[in-house]
Amino acid sequence: MSPNYVVVPQWQGSVSPRAMRLVDGAEAIQGDLPSSVTFPVDVPAEAGDALDTGIHRFSALLTVRDRQLAVLRAGSEPVLTIGGDCGVSFGAVEHASRRHPGDIALVWFDAHPDLHTSESSQSGGFGGMVLRAILGDGVDGLALDADARLSPDRVVLAGVRDIDPAEDVYITEQGIPLVPVEDFGTPAAVVAAVKRTGAAHVYVHIDLDVLDPATIVGLSNIYPFGLAVEGLTAAITALRAEFSLAGATIAGFAPSSPEAAIDDLPSILRIISAITR
Repeated sequence: MSPNYVVVPQWQGSVSPRAMRLVDGAEAIQGDLPSSVTFPVDVPAEAGDALDTGIHRFSALLTVRDRQLAVLRAGSEPVLTIGGDCGVSFGAVEHASRRHPGDIALVWFDAHPDLHTSESSQSGGFGGMVLRAILGDGVDGLALDADARLSPDRVVLAGVRDIDPAEDVYITEQGIPLVPVEDFGTPAAVVAAVKRTGAAHVYVHIDLDVLDPATIVGLSNIYPFGLAVEGLTAAITALRAEFSLAGATIAGFAPSSPEAAIDDLPSILRIISAITR
C-alpha cells in the first residue's frame, strides 16, 4: 500500500479537557509522514455552535467534514486519515464507502463504541456519536445517507471495553459482534468476525485509547486494560492479509508536550507501518 495521508487536526468532536492537545498530536504525527503524499485539512480555530442539534460545535464539525471530503475526493486511494478526534472517521468512511459501495466492513478499534445519538449522549460530543452517524442515525449533515451508510452487520467492535447502557442496548439489538481484549492473543477472532460480514474490503478505525495507557501516554481519553501495540499491529497485519484495505484512521493522540509526543511516536509509527507496508 502506498497511501495518501490526510491530516485532520480536529478537536471539536471531543469533550475531553485534553481536546486541544489533539491538534498537537495530529501535527506531531504529520511531522513523520512523507510530505509529498500528506495533505492537511484546514480546521477552523473557533469552536462553532450547536445550532439546536444537541451536538456541541456542530457548525465547525460540518465545516471540517466538507473540507475533508474535498481533500479526499481530490486525491487517490487508499487513504490513511490522521486525527484529531474520532469524528474524523465520519468523512473518511463516507468517502471509502462511496468508492466501494456495499462492500466494506468497518473494524472499530476503540475503548468506546461511539454509538450514541444526540438524544442518548450525556456529553453532546460528536466523538461519542460518530459510529452511529456512520450507520445513518443522527442529525442531517452528520449522519450518512442511504447511499453511503454502513449497516450494523458490517461493523466489528474490537477492544471496546467502556460501553454506556444505551450503547449496550443498541449493540445487543443489532447483534454487533465484539472482540474483547482478552481474545487478542492471536488475530484469529477479529479476522473471523470480519469474514462473517461477507465484505471484501475493510476499513480500520483506530482510536489510540484502544491501547493500554501503560503502552501509550498521550491519550485524550484514558481507560485501562487495553491492547498492547503488538496485539494491535498483529491484528492489522492479519486483516490486511485477508481483505483489501479501503482506508484507515488513527485518532486520539493528545500528547501533553512535544517531548511527550516524541516518547509515543515510535509506537504510533509501528501502527502506521502495519497499515501501510
